[in-house]
Amino acid sequence: MDNRRYLLKKRRNSYRTSRNLIFSFKYAISGLNYCIKYERNFKIQLFLGILSVCLSLFLHFTTIENIILFATIFSVLILELLNTSIENIVDLLVDQKFSQLAKIAKDSAAGAVFLASINSIFVALYLFVPKIKLLFINL
Repeated sequence: MDNRRYLLKKRRNSYRTSRNLIFSFKYAISGLNYCIKYERNFKIQLFLGILSVCLSLFLHFTTIENIILFATIFSVLILELLNTSIENIVDLLVDQKFSQLAKIAKDSAAGAVFLASINSIFVALYLFVPKIKLLFINL
């Protein structure tokens, strides 16, 4: 938690909108780096996404199957980024005091990631199971 506070203090002018496109990309990459370093669920989802892509290369997915796979992976990662930002904004606003509305906001954001993760399981089953079955039949 102290590390998060340090990172927040480090960006003193974070309330300002960047007029420089390169700085905008730098801030976006900084947000991704934060999630990769500090958010356990993002790391897990990123690892599973990379593993899925590697498996799709091995199983010779078609273009449309790859598009579906990438869209699913990115939807989960995007929602995890949004969940992280909502949780941090809520924590910043309530300042370690319990609030039922804060709980609802955080739980709802986590619920969105949960639904996307369930959807990704269904998509993975739809894409991978037939290919793996075919692989075993041809052995």
